[in-house]
Amino acid sequence: MKKHAIGITREENFADWYLEVVREADLAEHSGVRGCMIIKPWGYAIWERIQRKLDELIKATGHLNCYFPVFIPIELIQKEAGHVSGFAKEMAVVTHHRLIEQDGHLVPAAPLDSPLVIRPTSETMIGEAFARWISSYRDLPLKINQWGNAVRWEMRPRLFLRTTEFLWQEGHTAHATREEAIEETHQMLSVYREVAEGAMKIPVISGEKTPSERFPGADATHAIEAMMQDGRALQAGTSHFLGQNFSRAANIRFQDSNGETQFAYTTSWGASTRLVGAMIMTHGDDDGLRLPPRIAPYQVVILPIVRDPAAADSVISAARALSAQLANRHFADEPVRSHVDLREESVARKRWEWIKKGVPLICELGPRDLQAGTVEITRRDRVYDNRNTIGTEPLVGSVADLLSEIEGGLFGDARAMQQAKTRTDIHDFADFSDYFKNEEESGFVLAKWSGDPASEAKLVDLGVTIRCIPYEQSGTAGRCVLTGKPATIDTLFAKSY
Repeated sequence: MKKHAIGITREENFADWYLEVVREADLAEHSGVRGCMIIKPWGYAIWERIQRKLDELIKATGHLNCYFPVFIPIELIQKEAGHVSGFAKEMAVVTHHRLIEQDGHLVPAAPLDSPLVIRPTSETMIGEAFARWISSYRDLPLKINQWGNAVRWEMRPRLFLRTTEFLWQEGHTAHATREEAIEETHQMLSVYREVAEGAMKIPVISGEKTPSERFPGADATHAIEAMMQDGRALQAGTSHFLGQNFSRAANIRFQDSNGETQFAYTTSWGASTRLVGAMIMTHGDDDGLRLPPRIAPYQVVILPIVRDPAAADSVISAARALSAQLANRHFADEPVRSHVDLREESVARKRWEWIKKGVPLICELGPRDLQAGTVEITRRDRVYDNRNTIGTEPLVGSVADLLSEIEGGLFGDARAMQQAKTRTDIHDFADFSDYFKNEEESGFVLAKWSGDPASEAKLVDLGVTIRCIPYEQSGTAGRCVLTGKPATIDTLFAKSY
């Protein structure tokens, strides 16, 4: 049997395996505040790669970055009761602004005249600004985005997936017409899908949420849903059509071309550091993380073998020269990101550290390789069956093809897993219930639903939700899997994170 780098396999305990990968890949750790995490340099570098891809596409669609305060006056929160009720139990509130020493302990001393909410999301704050900034149809559309953090008091935190504080982007727009706002909502969901499938190599299903799963206060919520290797769904990005609900609460009005006063139509959309968790659970294996090349902070790591002091200088010089040559090649319209690891550790130890971190290509270069003009490579997607020797020149010439092959394999594996764990042959509630009671086998069920919101109550005891109503519909008729009534809506059911 192969001995793997991660002490817990996915088959033994997927949840514990996930946390072990986060630890062994040196991505993050728990902080001194319950539910909050410290994102370590390798984990943050991965987030920066995702962030860069998102930011490029957000700006390309005409949005401008800005920043709003993390504190929201409670008076603004109260204006949108329907919205905040969905977040009320998760809100963190600042009530004091000064500490004094009392009996040897620091205690809050000066109550605020009005409490401040630490933002769970920014619709209320941004809505107030939009009301000031918009007065005419000429001011529309107004399209902004901010990168920052948010706080939602999580009862069951898990690194990257659910944390009390998380990093994210949230976009907000205002439009003159309903049609334009709806188009914006769909456009931004397509941006999330492009990043998920194009850069992160995670296949997703796009669709609309049911009313019970909508963002609080929205007219419609759209999402991309990804399948993790344990068959559970993870919501990887959401885009909300808010109608005029927030405009009426915040008084976002404009004078149209006919001189009449109208309420604007608004949208909001966001994606967070849970995407890092999605990538771990989609691509990781029993040796740790496997990173898609477009997201990997280093695409190639070079390990000089310098056991012989007399040859050390020439080997290190050759490794640096190879790194420079690789950096002159391009993959996905960017220079190849290579790194020479000169730490004073054994090559075997360093190799397995980079395997656990998910680097796509690991190269070992020693005195004999230097004489032969070769390098030994380990592909992260084939750790055990593809460690071979290749000429340095052929490696430089083919590195883009190798990276492309690796990312294609990752996407293919994830797509095959999604298809294998998606059932389309379940048509009645007895079979549906039996399927989801099997913790080890369950995945997605694509089945008919009548659209009756009351029927969703039957899902609660199973721990299942409707993930979305996919955009791609068969147009066929059948029976609702929950009620047995006539139904035509193809619906995606799953357990979720």
